[in-house]
Amino acid sequence: MYNYLMPDIFISQREQEKEENSVDSKAGLRFETQEKEEKIIFLLRKHWVTNIPWLFLAIILILAPLVLPYFPLLTFLPWRYQLMAIILWYLLITAFVLERFLSWYFNVYIVTDQRIIDYDFYNLLYKDTCEADIEKIQDVSVKMGGMGQVIFNFGNILIETAGAIPNLEFEQVPNPASVAKVIHELRDKIGGEQGV
Repeated sequence: MYNYLMPDIFISQREQEKEENSVDSKAGLRFETQEKEEKIIFLLRKHWVTNIPWLFLAIILILAPLVLPYFPLLTFLPWRYQLMAIILWYLLITAFVLERFLSWYFNVYIVTDQRIIDYDFYNLLYKDTCEADIEKIQDVSVKMGGMGQVIFNFGNILIETAGAIPNLEFEQVPNPASVAKVIHELRDKIGGEQGV
């Protein structure tokens, strides 16, 4: 009755089974092509720092109409047309910010216990998906360049695969060395299970 007061060792068998049968007991995450027994290890996006340039640009563009009275660009238009031009300006900025945010949010890299998936979101009407089984991975390399990437610990991971499967590149992901290490461990574990 008062389970929340009991230590973890007293979790009932039913709760343990429920936790084991869930797809991902930590986050409850699923993706389109996920198989029933497949577990998500990493769900990665570009590091949040990569959003700073377009956010800075958006702030400048938002503030631009405030300096418009000092530059007589629209003064030849009647007041209502000037207002419409400013509204149109803010609608374009909103579209720019929304497109950039959606691009960042939906470009994801998923590492599961069986495969690696790269979802590239280009716009609302088009996305590209590449995937490779863990056993097809030949090499994983990390590239970090520049002061920003070293300070904030993000970089690119290049995953080379065998055969006709395209190479995958995780761009500007946080903690790339740790992710590459886990991918190496998964590859070695699966290779050892298959007797390779």
